[in-house]
Amino acid sequence: MKKNLLSFLLFTILTTPFLTAQNTVGLLTYEPSQAFDGFNLMFPHNQPNVYLLDNCGEVVNVWEDEANFRPGNIAYLRPDGTLVKGKRDAAVGADPIWAGGGGAIIEILDWDNNLLWSYELNNETDRLHHDFAPMDNGNILAIAWELKTEEEALQAGRDTSTTAQDKLWPDYIIEIDPSTDEIVWEWHAWDHLIQDFDETKDNFGVVGDHPELIDVNYDTHDGHPDWLHGNSLDFHEEMNQIMISIPYFDEVWIIDHSTTTAQAASHNGGLSGKGGDLMYRWGNPAAYQQGTEEDKTLFFEHDAHWVDDFLDFTHPHYNKVAVFNNRVGADFSQVNVINPPWDMYSWTYTFEDNVYGPTDYDLTIQHPVDPTLLYSTGLSSTQFLPNGNTLITSGRFGYTLEVTPDNEIVWEYKTPINGGAPATQGDELEINNNLTFRMKRYPADYEAFDGKDMTGKSWIELEPDMDFCELILPVGEKMADYYLKVYPNPASNQVTIEWEGGLYADVMIYDMLGRKIDNFRASGGRKYLDIASYEAGIYFIEIEGRQTRKFVVQQ
Repeated sequence: MKKNLLSFLLFTILTTPFLTAQNTVGLLTYEPSQAFDGFNLMFPHNQPNVYLLDNCGEVVNVWEDEANFRPGNIAYLRPDGTLVKGKRDAAVGADPIWAGGGGAIIEILDWDNNLLWSYELNNETDRLHHDFAPMDNGNILAIAWELKTEEEALQAGRDTSTTAQDKLWPDYIIEIDPSTDEIVWEWHAWDHLIQDFDETKDNFGVVGDHPELIDVNYDTHDGHPDWLHGNSLDFHEEMNQIMISIPYFDEVWIIDHSTTTAQAASHNGGLSGKGGDLMYRWGNPAAYQQGTEEDKTLFFEHDAHWVDDFLDFTHPHYNKVAVFNNRVGADFSQVNVINPPWDMYSWTYTFEDNVYGPTDYDLTIQHPVDPTLLYSTGLSSTQFLPNGNTLITSGRFGYTLEVTPDNEIVWEYKTPINGGAPATQGDELEINNNLTFRMKRYPADYEAFDGKDMTGKSWIELEPDMDFCELILPVGEKMADYYLKVYPNPASNQVTIEWEGGLYADVMIYDMLGRKIDNFRASGGRKYLDIASYEAGIYFIEIEGRQTRKFVVQQ
């Protein structure tokens, strides 16, 4: 059934960068034929609930919690439909260990929000923080801080004049078995140190000769106890390796999980033969005295992970490493992908001249309209989708966009939370009003959704724009997937129209006033359209009465 032209005009007004969008929160832009079909999981800061949204921004399911809890900091939806989430108490002033990203509790909930399991670690010596990783075997890997006293730091070779609070909270990783509540494996950064400050203390050596070890005196946080601040964790099941993002070192680390706990505390064992030493590190060679500030490639990165969720080897970036590179510019962030030099035969990451490669990014994604529109000094995430698109969340602005491989925005959403309370449509939110650690999209056919009611039931925002999505979605039947492309755009003399889904197609051209200025039957999946006589402005190309694209004529 043919869409009403009014919906085309409204869609253009809402999505073209040359005009002002009507919506200020919730769904801002949506091109259904190009966006990846799925459901979006988010756990906004400063409030207790986890939300699952459809692509129209409607709430499909919500896992509510008591008002005194806050994210700590992430939630994951498992194939069996259970939700694994981290949380903490809102009041942290009296907690012995506290820094940004602090957690405390990991819970497993069923689809209907019934509590199935809970685990807490928050005391005088240890605290969960930031991220965790559900494993295929049902266990959960999690990041925690552990207390090291000034005496312990001194014995480890730390220059304690740089330890402002007379203590450190280095990171460690635990693997928890929810069926027994037991820690079945662990790794501690403190077991893999080196220092060249005091030859009478532990760990003394030549830092630059040991990139597999962590310089206990490398510190960019002015001696704050939160020395490393690991902010993301990812597990590669096939390689049995763990990736952790260390933003205060501007590095991503990879360690071997095939070790026993005893081997993980040593320098030998596991498939790598390295024990718990770093198998790989990237982003800042200066952290192991093999470079300068000019060699740095990561800048307080977040969400470091292998590109493999819901993907297979046909994806161009499969098994590479993606990060949200927060502070890569003074006023902009970007998504970067790198391809670590992995040698499966020697089970090692190769390096030259004591520096791990690569020397540059494989891919860089910035905001298509203005790089400064994608900027967040902290939080944030990225996800590569099965249809080739990329989902990106700028955490400090609660702003998520989906871009195509051609860097076209096809979906935008602004978290409609203002200081923890629902925002009202029309509110203009500022930085930190709607902090969002990450957003993740699960495919529409994900196993967790089998047998569930996946219809939209409500909105987070008040006074929602309930007509927006109705106008841009097809009426009565599913839109055909013609994958219509129009390029170059803008153009002045000629545009190329390409489509799939049929050799022949009926094509209509409309101007902004809805007047049909051309129509023709095209063949071969491609048409070269002469637009030299068109006046400057915005036009619509409609194919088979089902799918439309806008293009701009510049004369």
